[in-house]
Amino acid sequence: MQQLAIFGGTFDPIHWGHLLIAETALHQVSVKQIIWVPSLNPPHKQTASFEHRLEMLKQATKDNPAFTVSLIEANRPGTSYAINTLIDLCAVYPNTRWYWIVGLDAFQTLPRWYRGHELAQMCDWLIAPRLLGGETIAQSELICKQVEQHLANQSVIIRWQLLHIPLVGVSSSLIRQLIHVRQSIRYLVAEPVRLYIAAHNLYSK
Repeated sequence: MQQLAIFGGTFDPIHWGHLLIAETALHQVSVKQIIWVPSLNPPHKQTASFEHRLEMLKQATKDNPAFTVSLIEANRPGTSYAINTLIDLCAVYPNTRWYWIVGLDAFQTLPRWYRGHELAQMCDWLIAPRLLGGETIAQSELICKQVEQHLANQSVIIRWQLLHIPLVGVSSSLIRQLIHVRQSIRYLVAEPVRLYIAAHNLYSK
């Protein structure tokens, strides 16, 4: 049975923090491949176009053969739910043990996701600690245990582990903000991504 990991998100834009998280997951749990899944129409967010975000994702990940960009969300009508993504990927990659890479903030809300209790048991969860809130690893672990206990109270068993990533205080929102005020984003994103953003004048307005 192969081991694969899903890394979903808006990636608006993808930055070194995302890449560090994916690389850590690749080796910490010995997954064969990281499947990047850019979201088409994320709820409650205004983003750059799917085409721009997809191209930046491809540019940033193209040099790593263990990284694959999936278009599984590209033609999905209506609201995109995580459980549908996993079900669809299971059809493409049968006989797979699945891992789901998610940030701590998102993991906290997992019990409230659409069919979240069902999804929680369908894969192992790899949690990226919060990098910008000042939490320690111990605090991140405590938050994860609280989610685990909340689900256990409803007879839901979840398997999770924290990713041991270098703490890099970079986020997509920070990058967009720097571009807006005409500050450099060199070394915060992969160079092809920086050049793409400049060429298409993204995030400057």
